[in-house]
Amino acid sequence: MQTAISVEKIREDFPILKRKVRNNKQLVYLDNAATAQKPIQVINAISDFYTNHNSNIHRAVHALAEEATEAYEVTRDKVAQFLNIKDRREIIFVRGTTEAINLVAYTWGRQNVKQGDIIVTTEYEHHSNIVPWQLLTQEKGAKLEYIGVNDDGELLLDQLETYLATGKVKLVAISQMSNVLGTITDMAEVMRMCKKAEVKVLVDGAQSVPHMKVDLQQIGCDFFAFSAHKMLGPTGVGVLWVRKELLEQMTPFHGGGDMIREVHKYETTWNDLPYKFEAGTPNIADVIGFSAALDYLSNLGMDFVRNHEIEITKYALEKMSTIKGLKIYGTKDISKRGGVISFNFADIHPHDLATIIDEEGVAIRSGHHCAQVLMERLDVAATSRASFYIYNTKEEVDVLIKSLEKAARLFKL
Repeated sequence: MQTAISVEKIREDFPILKRKVRNNKQLVYLDNAATAQKPIQVINAISDFYTNHNSNIHRAVHALAEEATEAYEVTRDKVAQFLNIKDRREIIFVRGTTEAINLVAYTWGRQNVKQGDIIVTTEYEHHSNIVPWQLLTQEKGAKLEYIGVNDDGELLLDQLETYLATGKVKLVAISQMSNVLGTITDMAEVMRMCKKAEVKVLVDGAQSVPHMKVDLQQIGCDFFAFSAHKMLGPTGVGVLWVRKELLEQMTPFHGGGDMIREVHKYETTWNDLPYKFEAGTPNIADVIGFSAALDYLSNLGMDFVRNHEIEITKYALEKMSTIKGLKIYGTKDISKRGGVISFNFADIHPHDLATIIDEEGVAIRSGHHCAQVLMERLDVAATSRASFYIYNTKEEVDVLIKSLEKAARLFKL
């Protein structure tokens, strides 16, 4: 099956890609690292739930409640299959990667991190994998340390070795793929070092799970978080996976309905896993919509997804590297980066550049990308970012290039 034919067929499933935007230009959507567009299969799944099955779950025994509960729990099974998780009870539905990481910080973190301990993260983390650890270490009198990034956008893992040698590290919290540089973390090496030191590892998979095959048995981490909306699913849905022995020791993050077994005036007993961590009425319709997104990606195959993005990213890097004054950040080794290209163009402010590009129908991201620590490391206030997914084409990259050439003319570069 040829990639070009496959992508054209894929594009037919995404109604929004038919839109005309600024100046009646055809939409070229290159902001996939922020959120992915949704295929009609996902949109229909959400509509079908509200049209035919709308009910709360895990409570009533009437037909609608049983249908809704079954559909919701089927999604949990599909997540387990998608990531090779052996025990579905280890899968907790949350609102997104941010809530998942905060859950770990507020529960496991507050139970286990003490004064003088160290939590290690990296300079290319999203704020969601920095701020919760800042709050925790400040509260506990612990210390937050960073693994640096070299000029190629890769982690200086010898620094991790140094931190681990202190014997004070309680947790390493690390992204599997950078949302700015696209750098793919060498998780095998990180896990080798952390297991040797008997240190727990949390992985932020928000950028990796949508774009490459992820096997949690192979990674061997202790906590793993990701979001549905970056992988064709709805917003407001995320997944936290935690090893069962750790989940059993952790106290609940939220209190309320469904996370309890019995409530009395002065004491409460908790529900079984994973419901102990899923208080209140969840985002039922969107979890069910996520099920359709998992089906869509599973049918394509994650090898196809990864190979297509390698092809598009390589093409874009080659084209962009010929533009005078355009600086690209991150490794040039395409096998070590995802479909993300962050760049600056001469002295054009990224917001001005994004506005000019938007007039040509091209949607990119500009700003600090919730990664100001990395911006400081790169010695820039912001960058522009183009990010690709399964429905993007080389022709769309060409439109991006033409829009950059237009910006060069406007600024007389």
